[in-house]
Amino acid sequence: MAEKLRIDRAVIVEGRDDTTNLKRAVDCYTIETHGFGITGETYMEIGKAYEQKGIMIFTDPDHSGEEIRRKLTERFPEAIQVYLTRDEALKDGDIGVENAAPEAIIRAFERALALEKQASSQLGELTEQDLFERGLAGAPGSGKLREKLARDLGIGYGNSKNFLLKLNAFGIGKEELDGALLRISEE
Repeated sequence: MAEKLRIDRAVIVEGRDDTTNLKRAVDCYTIETHGFGITGETYMEIGKAYEQKGIMIFTDPDHSGEEIRRKLTERFPEAIQVYLTRDEALKDGDIGVENAAPEAIIRAFERALALEKQASSQLGELTEQDLFERGLAGAPGSGKLREKLARDLGIGYGNSKNFLLKLNAFGIGKEELDGALLRISEE
């Protein structure tokens, strides 16, 4: 395997097995939430990391992981979101960060860092109308199209409302959105 990716921010994961697998690919400091049972002490540690160097949220691509991500993002809105697809995190019927290949983990972090860089250079927010015009909401197959687009952009799947929030949170503008739609149409 290639050299490990170095991350200077704290990476928030769900548990010990996630930390173990993550550290096979990434040199970083992790904070484990231990599922939904995030203690006050853990929130304080996350808050300190958030204020000092920033945090990256890397939870499982399942319902529980998304709920933990939502709770953390409410408290730490500037956190960088790192996503694996369900396929990348699936092993023997189990979905989780602990199952992902090192290469998939590195790609997920590289996508998140690239999106963060782009977000700082783009202005303007997308609207519901932008999604409707591109067939990403209110059209037959819009869910599948959002799923493909989420994979390409590395932002995680969501219903149309949630997807719009993610696009804007990552600073993805019309030009980047249209470029990604073109790429997935050529697959």
